[in-house]
Amino acid sequence: MTARIYVLDVPENESIVKVASRDPIVAIDKLGPYFRISAQDDLVIDRQATGCRHAVWYSVVAGLERSIIVQHDKDALRVAAR
Repeated sequence: MTARIYVLDVPENESIVKVASRDPIVAIDKLGPYFRISAQDDLVIDRQATGCRHAVWYSVVAGLERSIIVQHDKDALRVAAR
């Protein structure tokens, strides 16, 4: 199963997409104005690595596809396939 989130393609979210792309199990493509970020296992993005402010961090998820957020706190965003 694939964990998948959508992130709006805006400058504020650039570092989140960049950090996610460093993980070899993550695939990123574009769908309209969104980045679709997918992983065959849990998708995990470390907030500190992104350098995002809290306001940006907590508003990053624009959508989910057959997935559930299992962690979204000051440390990480973890999404699992449903």
